[in-house]
Amino acid sequence: MYATERQQLIEHLVTAEGRVAVVDLARRFRVTTETVRRDLDQLESTGVVRRVHGGAVPRTRASTAEPSLAERSAQSSEAKLAIARRALDAVPADFDGSVYLDAGTTAAAIAHLLAQRPAGLRALEVVTHSMTVAHLLAGAPGLSLTAIGGRVRGLTAAAVGAQTVDTISRLRPDIAFVGTNGLSAGFGLSTPDPDEAAVKRAIIGAARRTFVVADAAKHDAELLVSFAALGQVDVLVSDVAPEGALADALDEADAEVWVA
Repeated sequence: MYATERQQLIEHLVTAEGRVAVVDLARRFRVTTETVRRDLDQLESTGVVRRVHGGAVPRTRASTAEPSLAERSAQSSEAKLAIARRALDAVPADFDGSVYLDAGTTAAAIAHLLAQRPAGLRALEVVTHSMTVAHLLAGAPGLSLTAIGGRVRGLTAAAVGAQTVDTISRLRPDIAFVGTNGLSAGFGLSTPDPDEAAVKRAIIGAARRTFVVADAAKHDAELLVSFAALGQVDVLVSDVAPEGALADALDEADAEVWVA
């Protein structure tokens, strides 16, 4: 296989899966890891991918770019499920408190696992403004669910707007699991849409403890609207440990990092 053919296939894989690993690609194409790294360097130089530790993720081409919920559900699904499992270490069987679940595919993965909790555990209070999360948890045993209303944004299936923000601001959940489209040293947590940003800002302001759940594709990315500083993050749960300036900034902000 020629290098150009291999690089085209890698580009397709990055787009479809949201992240590729050097070792996996080397095994798939039966080439050395050095060859794969050269391929990724070439793809990065042309703006197709962004290199991350151990592999590459798609390069965000615009600060307002936002894939649909269906598209995001198909990206990095295994990583998001691993992140969800690790994040739920914060909610042990004897946890006696309330949990807020943000909108997004990683939050939906957390909801999917919560819905499978064994019967007989201590009852858990869950609050969300995500129609997807509410659907997953409706009727789940051992859970008390509160769904917050508002104008539902079709792209994310989540309630947004002044009514939603006002309702969240009147809560005090013990733990909030919050997603983000971007996570960087200088810009903090960011998302493309101002209405989504306002809701996320309200969640973080309301929660006693904030867990940001974000796969490696979000590392070092900056979207249009910043909704929180790294200093407002108690724990980052990710599939890959951040590196460089982001790692230093998280350490300086005294934010824990849990790797799935």
